[in-house]
Amino acid sequence: MTKKAWIIFVAMCVGLIGSLIFLQQRNQIDVSSVDTTKAQPASSESGNISEHVYGNANSKVLLVEYADFQCPGCNSSYPVTKKVIEKYKDKIGFIFRNYPLTSAHPNALAAAAAAESAGLQGKYWEMHNSLFENRASWVELSGSTRTENFVKLASDIKGLNIEKFKADLENPNIRKKIDYDMALGKKDSVGGTPAMYINGKDVGSQKVLNGKLVSGTNTDTNASYVWANADNFEKFVIQPAMKSAGINY
Repeated sequence: MTKKAWIIFVAMCVGLIGSLIFLQQRNQIDVSSVDTTKAQPASSESGNISEHVYGNANSKVLLVEYADFQCPGCNSSYPVTKKVIEKYKDKIGFIFRNYPLTSAHPNALAAAAAAESAGLQGKYWEMHNSLFENRASWVELSGSTRTENFVKLASDIKGLNIEKFKADLENPNIRKKIDYDMALGKKDSVGGTPAMYINGKDVGSQKVLNGKLVSGTNTDTNASYVWANADNFEKFVIQPAMKSAGINY
């Protein structure tokens, strides 16, 4: 390679790297001033999509879960949180934030988009529940067959316009919402899913052993995460939070 060609090559590399850095910085979302313990209103950063809250959005107790629809752990925690939140829905609120771990779960992002697409028609929780409850039907799919499966699940939701749902799967605002959720998760130091917080306190990493709370780092094979059992989740997570907030249960 001649000296002139080498200079041109280096200049091209520098320009490419600079462009990549620019794009990365442009796509970064500044959530430094955001209170992640609160339900987030619609904003340009979130694609003008507000937070999904089930139950009492004005409660002093808001359970925030960062999760991945394809994650086996999230699938295991789903019936537990659903049962307990349903019991206390008049007294506490539940916020689900997207945190798709795409390197391990290639369908997670598409599933999150499907839930958000239904959400644009006010059917977020119906699709959220269906994705978890029918996970086995789509977890191994890809491409158009995966999309067809999501469309089929959506078509079973009463009152949902299926043509709008299909169009919204490509709505760029949905990707903004997912990216915004992930930015909040990174601020909360989410390292894996499911990750759960109440008023900023990490409650999902705790384990239960012999009827008592233990550290999440406990390696005893008899220890299980607190979200693995509804009775434990209610007793060790939800009820103490309600008591601390002065909410009768």
